[in-house]
Amino acid sequence: MTISRRGLLAAGAGVGLLTACGSNTGRSEGGSGPALSQWYHQYGESGVEQAVKKYAAAYQKADVTVQWRPGSYDEQTAAALLTDSGPDVFEGDPTLDQIQGGQVVDLSELLDGVKDDFNPAVLGPKTYDGKIWGIPQVVDMQLLYYRKSLLDDAGIDPPTTLDALVDAAKKLTTKKVKGLFLGNDGGAGVLGGTPLYASGLQLITDDGKVGFDDPAAARTLGKIHQLYADKSLLLGAPTDWSDPSAFLQGLTAMQWSGLWALPQVQKELGDDFGVLPFPKSGASGRPAVPVGAYGAVVSARGKHKEAAKEFVKWLWVDRTDHQEDFALSYGFHIPARLSLAKKADRLRKSPAADAVRFTTEHGYAEPLLWTQASQTAYQDALSRIIKSGANPESELKTVVRKVSAELDRVKKKS
Repeated sequence: MTISRRGLLAAGAGVGLLTACGSNTGRSEGGSGPALSQWYHQYGESGVEQAVKKYAAAYQKADVTVQWRPGSYDEQTAAALLTDSGPDVFEGDPTLDQIQGGQVVDLSELLDGVKDDFNPAVLGPKTYDGKIWGIPQVVDMQLLYYRKSLLDDAGIDPPTTLDALVDAAKKLTTKKVKGLFLGNDGGAGVLGGTPLYASGLQLITDDGKVGFDDPAAARTLGKIHQLYADKSLLLGAPTDWSDPSAFLQGLTAMQWSGLWALPQVQKELGDDFGVLPFPKSGASGRPAVPVGAYGAVVSARGKHKEAAKEFVKWLWVDRTDHQEDFALSYGFHIPARLSLAKKADRLRKSPAADAVRFTTEHGYAEPLLWTQASQTAYQDALSRIIKSGANPESELKTVVRKVSAELDRVKKKS
């Protein structure tokens, strides 16, 4: 199984299946100087592998070898960073353990003068202790697709509040069509912290505390359960949320999916659809869209760290032509640079232009301090709330205690 960039945004999902650490290498033809190894996970979009090898071949100050890594990529890189045989440069999300353990290199100086041009929603999670540990490559996002004709026929405006979404989904549900598709598990897997941010809250506050110890969180998650209780949600679809087939086949009037689905939706439906952020919940709420991005990271175990940093700057800071090509020529993604996203032809017309605006105005990414243990505790509770009708207040109290303990643990290591 190959993994497309949409895999990076599946809440709680790792990248790939556990396989042997095989690789496919592509060596730069024209470079001289030190030999550098660069790793990418195995993208599903056609042409990406050829493109990144082309970029490497164009670099003249080092001999760059691209390794295309199938399988459980994040586990491979985590293990390789503990050895002397790992990559000099790799794409990934530097973890708190890797940063605190001195396994990755501070890249802050590479963004001198251009830091403000990178989308802050994806740069933030790569920043720790005031330093930047990864240079964002692209922005992927999730958003709500809705069928204009079905809403018009039902006399329903596109929902801009969670209450309106619950009402619309119920009214749009018929014997043949469900009102909303949030994934075959009812949304527990994909929504993650999105409803909390739509309530005006956060997973982790800027000062490193639990960001959802608030009655608004329970009220909002109770509304997500209401969608399930009303039988407004499509369950058991042939494909899951990341694939727009259920929406395109008329099984649902609205679907939560990713930006990558937009070209296919537009091809098949023409103008008969629109896109929205996750709607705000409550008086203090705000629209929310989850965003994610792998970044270019430099290993601290590499023999040529300065040369690796220079290559990263060349590719992911200086060569804006390669950055735009990588984002938009092999799938459909937003450049990490705000200036590139603003001028890219494919992103200048709605609904793509709306999506770009959503990321800038409403985008959030899971913070570095949101560890796997915290994520698991929250997601398990969310599943019980949505599908079993568990009490949101008591479930969240338990999650708050677990996340607080986890935050204490990681802070002791810093």
